[in-house]
Amino acid sequence: MSYKDDFIAIYEQNIRREGSAALLDYLKKSDFFTAPASSRFHLAEESGLVRHSLNVYFRLKELVENEAKPWAEKIGDESVAICGLLHDVCKISMYKIDYRNQKQADGSWAQVPYYTIDDALPYGHGEKSVYIINGFMRLTREEAIAINWHMGSFDERNSHGGKVMAAAYEKYPLAVLTHAADLMASYLDEVNR
Repeated sequence: MSYKDDFIAIYEQNIRREGSAALLDYLKKSDFFTAPASSRFHLAEESGLVRHSLNVYFRLKELVENEAKPWAEKIGDESVAICGLLHDVCKISMYKIDYRNQKQADGSWAQVPYYTIDDALPYGHGEKSVYIINGFMRLTREEAIAINWHMGSFDERNSHGGKVMAAAYEKYPLAVLTHAADLMASYLDEVNR
């Protein structure tokens, strides 16, 4: 199976609320399954976004199931799938391929492709994912908070001490777990060693 097939199977098995089929159709018609996860950091390669989304889903599922507190009783499979699989839908139509000169091993220069950012909808990051998802299906408050703050201290909105994010983390364990899963996927599963 491909990453796209794996994503769709997990999505359809776990996410069934009203509007979920329309959201999946939107994802299929977009570049979600071919886009990179980043321009130069983790999985800056074709289909990196879907791979990263799957990695975050599996990390989040593991955290919810194995955390010391009984999170699995409070956080259902649908919420895990929504937050893990959809936290970065904000990256749809965001990356473009450009070319730059790069010196080759033999000393010659060649045009090489790289990803650059050309955000068609500059709405932010987590908040943009919430906006896109809510255009198709309603998120619970905890899902919206988790997706909104999944970047943690890397979120540009934290330049003033992160008090709003801290309050979100105190009230919504799913937000903390989603951020942890995103960090683990990005820095443990997806690094080029």
